[in-house]
Amino acid sequence: MSVPLWFFIACLGWVGLKHIRPPWWLVIVLLIGGYLLADSFLAPAIDAVTK
Repeated sequence: MSVPLWFFIACLGWVGLKHIRPPWWLVIVLLIGGYLLADSFLAPAIDAVTK
């Protein structure tokens, strides 16, 4: 069975929100920070490390 990475991360995030209950402002800051970091000059370095 092959599961797309985005679906796995979404499920993992949902379980984390359900069980750990972080504040919503922290979730929003991390999502916006990840989005901005993915479009920065560090993106190729991050991509090389994660593969």
